[in-house]
Amino acid sequence: MSSSADSPLRQSLRAARANLGPGLVLQAFAAALVAGYYLHAPSRAALEGLAEFRGEVGLPFALVSTAIFGAVIPFLVLGLRRATRHRYDLRQMGVLTLFWAYKGLEVAVFYALQARWFGEGTDFTTIALKTFVDQFVYCPLLAAPCTWLVYAWVEHGFSGAHLREEWRRPGWYARCVLPLLVATWGVWVPAVAIIYLLPTALQLPLQNVVLCFFTLLVIFLTRRRPA
Repeated sequence: MSSSADSPLRQSLRAARANLGPGLVLQAFAAALVAGYYLHAPSRAALEGLAEFRGEVGLPFALVSTAIFGAVIPFLVLGLRRATRHRYDLRQMGVLTLFWAYKGLEVAVFYALQARWFGEGTDFTTIALKTFVDQFVYCPLLAAPCTWLVYAWVEHGFSGAHLREEWRRPGWYARCVLPLLVATWGVWVPAVAIIYLLPTALQLPLQNVVLCFFTLLVIFLTRRRPA
């Protein structure tokens, strides 16, 4: 039987603390990009060029870029360490690549809806509303449960039996999804607020950078435990 010290919530808090430093670095990087957009003319020109390129490419940009940052780069990072290089095989990586490609489309549509609902202003109220809906409505109800399900399924060799076993145990959401939310809110709440300071066309590219770190955290939290 697991002790309270090994509870999923405590594990998520440990993961959040362990990733606090890298999370702060990512947030600082995101803030620097936003500052560059508003305060540094060459940076603004480069980012506007990226926004123009994204507009020309259309939805395939969201599919490809999110798949690269959400699956391909983390897969390569795992491959650099002997302890993790055999974590996923090519079939598992392929499924995760398709999953993040779909998520790129989903997030692009969600950001567009947020812009339609609340406008594209950078005032405190607009950013706060977008951040709240993103992190405390969309993530708990859709993004986090879906992400946990896919990663747990892949991690356990595409075992539906494992998922059914988890669902049948009481408190599935509290045991499995809530720890993922707790571990990632410290990264995503500030990061999302920074992301929404950019024009809608640039929000997905910046989100992709944070996503790469988030994916590695998900891999840690959904890993197969020793029997």
